Amino acid sequence: MHPVTALLMVLAAPLALGSTAEELAAKNVAARGGTDKLHAIQSLRFSGKALVNGGTLELGYLCVLKRPQSIRCEAALQGLTSVRAYDGTQAWQINPFQGRKDPEKLSADEAKGMSEDAADFAGTLVDYHAKGYTLDYLGTEDVDGTEAHKLRVTRPNGDITYVYLDPDYFLEVRTINRRIEHGVPNETVIDYGDYEKVEGVYFPFARESGPRGATDRRKVQFDKAEANVTADDALFHFPAARAGAASAR
Repeated sequence: MHPVTALLMVLAAPLALGSTAEELAAKNVAARGGTDKLHAIQSLRFSGKALVNGGTLELGYLCVLKRPQSIRCEAALQGLTSVRAYDGTQAWQINPFQGRKDPEKLSADEAKGMSEDAADFAGTLVDYHAKGYTLDYLGTEDVDGTEAHKLRVTRPNGDITYVYLDPDYFLEVRTINRRIEHGVPNETVIDYGDYEKVEGVYFPFARESGPRGATDRRKVQFDKAEANVTADDALFHFPAARAGAASAR
């Protein structure tokens, strides 16, 4: 190969990768249902079950998401219900499974994952430019026998999500979230499946997640999803009035 030709190929490579990343993101949005239908969904309520401890425990699971950045998820077992919520500013939880029945605020690091899940409920690649994300295409990588397209999504805070897209349908089959929490990098792997349409938009109804390398992963299987449900903002806010009433007593 002529040296000049080789040099031009090297210089052109970043441009080709950037273009490919944008093209794949556009194909993903189209595969999910298109921009208009995605934007038309302002809130979602998923309900189903969560399997933990190697599948030995089954909990009722409910998750409500609302634009622009609110989320509340509940897990119920034997009359006890845990809550984790984020209202766009403050994250909090109630965890009776650890003997804590009063709401408690979470740290900024603990809130990061929840805030990103809420912002990306329509998909990490949806409106990525408006969210301040940058994309890089990293080629293909094997995901359980599928040569999936791999994209690196860099968030404004420096955290990274690797998105793996099915080469035929351009839907997410896996994401790996790399976040700095308490000064330590943590990676969470989420596998997606069982895509079903909700108001013209495809969402994954099956998820398996856990720390990278872990063998015991949490499985969530949704059996119902409702779009544009009524979800009062108070549902996501830290229940300060309740906490104040408890203090007054």
